[in-house]
Amino acid sequence: MKRKLQVTSAVVLASMLLLSACTSSPSSTQSDSATKPGEPVKLSFWTFNELHQKFFESMAESWNKNHPDQSIKLEATTFPYDDNHNKLLVALQSGTGAPDMADIEISKIGNFLKGDVQLTPLNDIVEPEKANLVMSRLDNYAKDGKYYGIDYHVGAQVIYYNKEILDKAGVNADNIKTWDDYENAGKQVLAKTGKPMTTVETQDQWSFWPLVVQHGSDFLDKSGNVTLGDQANTDVLSYLQKLVKEKVAIVAPGGFHHAEEYYGFMNKGGAASVWMPMWYMGRFTDYMPDLKGKIIIKPMPVFKQGEMRSSGMGGTGTVITKQSKNQDIAKKFLSYAKLSKEGNIQIWSQLGFDPIRSDVWNDPALKADNKFTAYFGKNLWDVLISVKGEIAPTNIKEKTPAVSDYLKTKAIFQALNDLKDPKQVLDDAVKNIK
Repeated sequence: MKRKLQVTSAVVLASMLLLSACTSSPSSTQSDSATKPGEPVKLSFWTFNELHQKFFESMAESWNKNHPDQSIKLEATTFPYDDNHNKLLVALQSGTGAPDMADIEISKIGNFLKGDVQLTPLNDIVEPEKANLVMSRLDNYAKDGKYYGIDYHVGAQVIYYNKEILDKAGVNADNIKTWDDYENAGKQVLAKTGKPMTTVETQDQWSFWPLVVQHGSDFLDKSGNVTLGDQANTDVLSYLQKLVKEKVAIVAPGGFHHAEEYYGFMNKGGAASVWMPMWYMGRFTDYMPDLKGKIIIKPMPVFKQGEMRSSGMGGTGTVITKQSKNQDIAKKFLSYAKLSKEGNIQIWSQLGFDPIRSDVWNDPALKADNKFTAYFGKNLWDVLISVKGEIAPTNIKEKTPAVSDYLKTKAIFQALNDLKDPKQVLDDAVKNIK
């Protein structure tokens, strides 16, 4: 979710020299991966999220307890977001220095599925579990019928309401079914409390993208063609701009919903709601503690009846590289960590993510007391189950990184901060991306 990755020959050469020079880095693990009988198999893992690293380390401990005859030694490293993806892409293109396993964020996966894919197909561990999985989340990391990555979560889009503010304004969240309802409720909140109904991002895509997908469109079509300038996209961006002009919405402090300024603003009751995926729950618990017991989660409004009330947003796929000398056990471990029922329960318990195995959504383990149930209450899964068949999928293709980068660095800011004509903004975006 940063800037577009552009690999030039100079960057590749410089990065290769850096990789070869840093012999103590995780990239060197492939050279000493030979394992003596009885010793744990070494598996190296790169990620850009420390919580993902901690999750995999805990699952490695669990694996070893349950598979003493196939024990592993996980060597996990967390890099900054861009470093993780740049370093991995260079290693795969150069044919040396890649880890056994790595995390690739959804906005970057298109860069890794071009040409001769240097990732290991995972069909043999995915297909036996298809009946239990939300397959649209694996389709995001697929090409030509082969699955290359396994996500952590569904990323079901929901809306978070501050019930305390709504109550002061006399607004009932259950009565908000459409975006017209939402706009009218926002005007009432503004009039009664002086607070905006919501905040919109200008430096990220989570205010714009989910509404586009719910509205039946996307930034790319299923063939990978740019559809960013379609009418549905223009409708959504125009709607968001209208909310800003009416002061029903304001630009998120810091520009996006992961800025420190934004957390501070919301923690003080700055706005009455925000729409983000379910994985955003952890941001509330960790960075907005004063809202505990005040936030309720509801399905998204729709532009017209019949549209889906959610969409699958964001994601990170864990991949296995072709350079791995231990692909078989890496697959078994990855399946255990992210495809098994136990692994999916742990994804919720440890990370607060909505797991990709829908058969665990009703499991009692997901209603066990933890920091998320203490913050939001125990009916969290009622919302997800109610929209189970209404989670619109996204089209993740080779051009996704380019589209995502342009939106986050130019287009959305132009429309929602500078208030330029949304149609012109998107037309310009299409020309630049193509």
